[in-house]
Amino acid sequence: MKKRLISLLLMAVLTMTALSGCGTDSTSESSGDKSSKEEQSSNEPTYGGSVVVGIQQDIDSLDPHKATAAGTKEILFNIFEGLLKADENGNLMKAVAENYTISEDGLVYTFTLRDGVMFHNGNKVTAEDVKYSLERVSGILDGTPLISTLSTIKSVDILDEKTVQVTVENANPELIYSFTAAVIPAGSGEDAQAQPIGTGPFSFVSYTPQEGILVKKNESYWQEGLPYLDEVNFKIVNGSDAALLALKGGSIDIYPYLTDSQAEELKDSFQVIYAPSNVVQALFLNNAKEPLNDVKVRQAICYALDKDSVNDFVSGGNGTMIGSAMLPTLKDFYVDVEDTYGTSANLDKAKELLADAGYADGFDLEITVPSNYAFHVETTEVVAQQLEEAGIHVTINSVEWGTWLDDCYNGRNYEATICGITSDMTPGYLLNRFESESSKNFINFNSAEYDATYEAAGNCLTLEEKAEYYKKLQEILYDDAGSAFIQVPPLTIAMNNELAGYKFYPVYVQDMSTVYFVTQQ
Repeated sequence: MKKRLISLLLMAVLTMTALSGCGTDSTSESSGDKSSKEEQSSNEPTYGGSVVVGIQQDIDSLDPHKATAAGTKEILFNIFEGLLKADENGNLMKAVAENYTISEDGLVYTFTLRDGVMFHNGNKVTAEDVKYSLERVSGILDGTPLISTLSTIKSVDILDEKTVQVTVENANPELIYSFTAAVIPAGSGEDAQAQPIGTGPFSFVSYTPQEGILVKKNESYWQEGLPYLDEVNFKIVNGSDAALLALKGGSIDIYPYLTDSQAEELKDSFQVIYAPSNVVQALFLNNAKEPLNDVKVRQAICYALDKDSVNDFVSGGNGTMIGSAMLPTLKDFYVDVEDTYGTSANLDKAKELLADAGYADGFDLEITVPSNYAFHVETTEVVAQQLEEAGIHVTINSVEWGTWLDDCYNGRNYEATICGITSDMTPGYLLNRFESESSKNFINFNSAEYDATYEAAGNCLTLEEKAEYYKKLQEILYDDAGSAFIQVPPLTIAMNNELAGYKFYPVYVQDMSTVYFVTQQ
């Protein structure tokens, strides 16, 4: 029954595109005691209280313009806001800006600032703050863009105390989604890491490396009635076993990264809530390392994987199979490319390709996995067994998150890794990382055809035109086996039965502004 409910949920979400103007209400399925849920749904939210949210990794930067890790951004969403921000339906909502217009040629964006938006230091947000923030992220200030999509900004002009005009070099219908970049106080860039100051529902209190971040309620938040909680402690939990013990012991109230086995174990004592994630999980292959620089070897790996078994074993059958780097929820841009490799193993074809590539006896492969992500660790164990059947002898290298960031993502010093990449609201976000010169191209994928196709997509003036090029990019990445893409994992959350109001987003965030303690009747 549970799997059928999840399938219906996935089908419903697939009807929503994160770029549509008419999203539906986000939905989820919660397991646990039915009467308890009905009782809670009839209760009114209360103000006050504090919660502890378990997180899986340390913070890579408290500077919102320099943070790259998804696990960091999910927290900073509560502290910082841009001119615009995502809502739970996949639409853009106005935040620091109360209105905006785009010129007919797509080259001029004009933003009108919302009255009464205050920074956490008590200062009112001004046009100067917006100008500074956009010039910083675009590279106008020092020549170094911090957000690549905004490097197209030519100038930021203050028209009056409430109006900022942004002129860009090239028209891009997706660019509006990049104006979610955080607005920070003018001149504060060098201090952002030490003392983060934003406009979000919670303000920064303290950060302790390897322990977590404490935030408190922003009493001057512009959204009336929010947040409910007085305090949120984002606590780093070292491993899934520790998380499970912390949940059972009551030291964590919310944990958003359950494995299927943990969900089954906790369903009678916690609210267990499911929804599709915005994570693309893959066996990422370093295309610059031998023998993975041979397309036949990479294709053999794709044929050797039994993704259906991975889904059943790790995701409880609730994952969504994918063959390339695009979320099926972005349905206007997604193309199903599973017809070649399939979702079950074809060991004969895998061995044939390995023999053709000169590896009839197989080869040794090290798969590095961040140890703090139980989901990826379990996937790695299953994948390792599957590759062994094709003659690929796997060694699992389990490392801490910081080591994974340094060695795999930034240093590109690895052979293969299982992890997830996340998307913002822009379809091209998941595809631009595979351009040969992209700083995010940690798999060292190099295809002249891919680069030319991505450049052509950048010249399109409509999302409909872009969609066709994005589908072609997925096909190129799939045919060349840039990596072995596995699934979009389900997002499985355990939440204290006394809490309510948790919202799922099409981007990777933990929005604590709407979470509250229920009033018991």
